[in-house]
Amino acid sequence: MKKYSAISAASILLVLAIWAYLTYSNTIDKLFLPTPGDTLQALVDEIREGIFFEDLAVSFYRILMGFLISTIFAVPIGMMMATSRTWQAIWEPLIGLIRYMPAVAFIPLSILWFGTSDLQKFFILFLGVFFQEVIMIADNCKTVNKSLVEVGKTLGLSKGEVMKSIVFRAALPGMVDTFRTTWGWAWTYLVVAELVAASEGLGFRIMQAQRYLATERIVLGIVVIGLLGLITDLLFAGLYKKLFPWKALEKAKG
Repeated sequence: MKKYSAISAASILLVLAIWAYLTYSNTIDKLFLPTPGDTLQALVDEIREGIFFEDLAVSFYRILMGFLISTIFAVPIGMMMATSRTWQAIWEPLIGLIRYMPAVAFIPLSILWFGTSDLQKFFILFLGVFFQEVIMIADNCKTVNKSLVEVGKTLGLSKGEVMKSIVFRAALPGMVDTFRTTWGWAWTYLVVAELVAASEGLGFRIMQAQRYLATERIVLGIVVIGLLGLITDLLFAGLYKKLFPWKALEKAKG
């Protein structure tokens, strides 16, 4: 494990070294790519201005709420799609149609429907996550051994009990992997959600910096979003190992 951790750290340091070389040697003009020092100074400036942690908290709140709303609906619908042909017939064409529509195209309508409130941001994040998440959860549930379901029915369990006690539990490791993936997608839709009609947040700060060609603040926002996504991704990975150690061991061996 130490060997692979060292390789991961070395890859990050290599990217930083290339970035530093290209910018400090003036190979790339600072207008197009700021130096690591300028980016760090932008972080210090935003902290002094009192906007950095405020933007961080607002964006994280929006991501969390958009993701939770999506997941609350995606889990039961995905499970029903995997176990009921009727539900599959109802939802599959709708999801297949809407999931190919770009979330950014709904921004004008979302402002008309929800105004400039956080609900509008939740809606865009929901669109970006929900439809893919439903399909992935349905696939997770389809991998459940059918013999387990048959045993449950033989024992007299109702359909709801089979779903709760057998399908959900058996598919849960795959679902956690799905949550990890879709949480990452939610971060990628953050800038889209905060593109217009926002007055705070990491995405808003990036768009504001663009107007003034403050590339150091643009890069800072991008790096911070990436770091937050990486941290939460590692937390999901740790949660997976904690909850399903046998599955984690299988993955390690594979």
